[in-house]
Amino acid sequence: MTESEVPAKRPPTLSDVAKLAGVSVATASKAINGRGEVRATTRVRVLEAAELLSFAPNALARGLLSGRTGTVGLLTSDLEGRFSIPILMGAEDAFGAGQVSVFLCDARGDAIREKHHVQALLSRRVDGLIVVGSRTDPRPPLAGNIPVPVVYVYAPSADPKDISITADNVGGGRLAIEHLLSCGRRNIAHITGEAGFQAARDRVEGATAALTDAGLRMVGDRPYFGSWEESWGRAATHMIVEQHPEVDAIFCGSDQIGRGVLDALRDLGRDVPGTIAVIGFDNWEAISADSRPRLTSVDMNLKHLGAVAGKRLFEAIDGTVPRSEQLPCRVVMRESTMSVG
Repeated sequence: MTESEVPAKRPPTLSDVAKLAGVSVATASKAINGRGEVRATTRVRVLEAAELLSFAPNALARGLLSGRTGTVGLLTSDLEGRFSIPILMGAEDAFGAGQVSVFLCDARGDAIREKHHVQALLSRRVDGLIVVGSRTDPRPPLAGNIPVPVVYVYAPSADPKDISITADNVGGGRLAIEHLLSCGRRNIAHITGEAGFQAARDRVEGATAALTDAGLRMVGDRPYFGSWEESWGRAATHMIVEQHPEVDAIFCGSDQIGRGVLDALRDLGRDVPGTIAVIGFDNWEAISADSRPRLTSVDMNLKHLGAVAGKRLFEAIDGTVPRSEQLPCRVVMRESTMSVG
């Protein structure tokens, strides 16, 4: 093979590569795309020809050869992007910069709007769909016959046959209590959101199990269910401290509740973390890192959740059938549970 055989004054094509390597266009395509039906010696010859010609198939051409468009739909019901944005960032990291385009659609929790978005995404011939919920409760699977792989993230599909990637909220509740116990706390209260939320119930389950393992019970013998807002954190804290002055730690079901708890303890003159420790949930840095003191929190690793979802979607597109996964949380320690000196 010599450079004199290279066609001039235009970008090299796959036909040019095939001609230079002495193979058919179909064989050249298989060799360049890594398919297994090509002999090793032939593959080397084709790749050498492609390198000599500086041939690089563009993404569209590769997509046409593989029957894919290099696009993915991400459907969310999370209006504020609190959960969907980190998940999207993680998924894009898994897809690789510039390798896959993502269409983001907000269904706003409306089934009709969701169906419309799904139809629009399928009309664009997306290769797959990632569906992000706004809460951890199981959700109905997408309606109709969906011809592409679907991965559900954060909120699992109610159909166990679907692929769902979720955070282990029960384990997260256990981690919160175990962290407080490791700080020497024994009189632990739990203030959380609405009992109708699966996340609240799961975190209570994990917290209760950890306390039981330590031979302890929650202060007040129950979780304090309410809203996910700071105002509930403040109100519940005043009630707990008045009724149970021995309380030396509070596990909060969200960082918003946690900031309200910290405000109330400051008003009550309680030293955090000296006489009472506080841990939140979500590791929402806009709240946890700016609280006074900064709030220790359980992190659901949403970006990693998205990255795993992206990888599993790729696997499903390639024809494998990934299993659903529940991924562990972690504790991010700050000054509200441990003195920093």
